[in-house]
Amino acid sequence: MKLFSSVNDVTNIHQLVSEALAQKKNPFADELLGKHKTLGLIFLNPSLRTRLSTQKAALNLGMQVMVMNLDKEGWALETQDGIIMNGTTVEHIREAAGVMGEYCDIIGFRSFPGLVNREEDYSEEIFSKFVKFCGVPVISLESATRHPLQSLADLITIEELKKTAKPKVVLTWAPHVKPLPQAVANSFAEWMNKTDYDFVITHPEGYNLAPEFVGNAILTHHQDEALAGADFVYVKNWSSYEDYGKILTNDEDWMMTNQKLKLTNNAGVMHCLPVRRGLELSHEILDGPNSLVLNQANNRVWAAQAVLKMCLTQTLSEGEGLTKL
Repeated sequence: MKLFSSVNDVTNIHQLVSEALAQKKNPFADELLGKHKTLGLIFLNPSLRTRLSTQKAALNLGMQVMVMNLDKEGWALETQDGIIMNGTTVEHIREAAGVMGEYCDIIGFRSFPGLVNREEDYSEEIFSKFVKFCGVPVISLESATRHPLQSLADLITIEELKKTAKPKVVLTWAPHVKPLPQAVANSFAEWMNKTDYDFVITHPEGYNLAPEFVGNAILTHHQDEALAGADFVYVKNWSSYEDYGKILTNDEDWMMTNQKLKLTNNAGVMHCLPVRRGLELSHEILDGPNSLVLNQANNRVWAAQAVLKMCLTQTLSEGEGLTKL
């Protein structure tokens, strides 16, 4: 695997989930696989779970890890081609990415959207250029439109805990105090559409996701209707895609509570974290038996480890030449 940026980069998601669960049972089974290999984790935005889980996964595989918060520790980055750099930017992404590729065998890269220009964000310019110029396999640690490691961990969690072969999974919008990207919601929807689950998306009017991510999901603006009989409820805020980056409502009635949980099939409640307690999710759910947020966080390690193993295995099978794209 030379690139992990979406579910579309995965040939067989069931095999990938199985591999993650195998790694979870025996974390150090492949601890020699990454010997003398280096993983670079490059962040343009904050991280807790993504940074720690991916770092732990790499260490379990015997890799060395280098972490850089490029927004704080690096030079101001230029992404446009053909311009004279006589402004505030100091280093071009061509050289920056190329240098990192010389030092690392695999790179994880995170870059959030600006939530101002939809076309610019959804073009994934920064992520795509980094992939192009670094010359080594790249794993998305979240981009402007997707968060594939999170979505893989979410799928692992559902597969691990489901009580029926075809569970009903609901993605529900939740209120928030600031505009958030659509990346987690987009990615979760994209991965769910690759399963045979009954998948429903519910949100207030004006919060439709881009059609390519919605896929075949059932859509409703009535949360109670969506929650009826649900086995898993994924709670997440996102800003408007159509009125891009805007908060259109902060209706507190959309927060998940134990009262709403009664509509479900005693559903497991999911959230990618961090979560605004008492706003996105009630304290009673987060502190109660239906909360799966720590299960998801734990499975972030095994999601990352399965993906890293695929990258390392292909590198070894094709020889050192694969480390350069």
